[in-house]
Amino acid sequence: MRRRAALLAALAITTGCTREYPADTPVVPPSRIMDFSFLYARNCAGCHGPDGKGGAAIGLGDPVYLAIADNATITRVAADGVPGTAMPAFAQHSGGMLTNDQIDVIAKGIRATWAKADASHDPDPPPYAAQSPGDPARGAAAYNVYCASCHGAAGRGGTRAGSIVEPSYLALVSDQNLRTTVIAGRPELGAPDWRGNVPGKPMSPRDVSDVVAWLSSQRPQSSAQPKLQGEIR
Repeated sequence: MRRRAALLAALAITTGCTREYPADTPVVPPSRIMDFSFLYARNCAGCHGPDGKGGAAIGLGDPVYLAIADNATITRVAADGVPGTAMPAFAQHSGGMLTNDQIDVIAKGIRATWAKADASHDPDPPPYAAQSPGDPARGAAAYNVYCASCHGAAGRGGTRAGSIVEPSYLALVSDQNLRTTVIAGRPELGAPDWRGNVPGKPMSPRDVSDVVAWLSSQRPQSSAQPKLQGEIR
């Protein structure tokens, strides 16, 4: 009996079990968990930040981002991911672990937790998706006006921010990701949104599209990304 008790104690220690539960304690299958905080923490926080403020990827809790990205966009990309980037698919029908209902809980929970009706403080922010192709030549000029003060000449890095034309970086992001970042910025990194690059001179929708077109033109052809729409990274 003593030997058995010792073995059980050792097993509890090695498995991290420090509590005893009644035999009739209900077990909730993973597919039935519908708590937003739990689902976000387990599936999103590692890249997008535990509080939605960003990390390796853009903050999903950024009110400006939520002012331009609708629920359908967030749901679609969370479910299916973004091929060719670090954004994986989470829905079971796309090879992930979450049900459609769980994806819906995450998408709605992000907006319910962090969105603010007046977040953009602007009646007409640039649209989330490009309405027409940008022009790289115009984009080079717009870059010099809005971006070069931080990212340096030709995007190769400056005193306040690093390079944004590194092949390894551009190979991992889609054009939509670039557009989202130009519009929403990265507040957690000190990068302003479309209104804050030049005081009193917000970027126009055409400026945004043109800068993205110029950045896309710097991407090595061997790692060209598709013109993905709806990316939340």
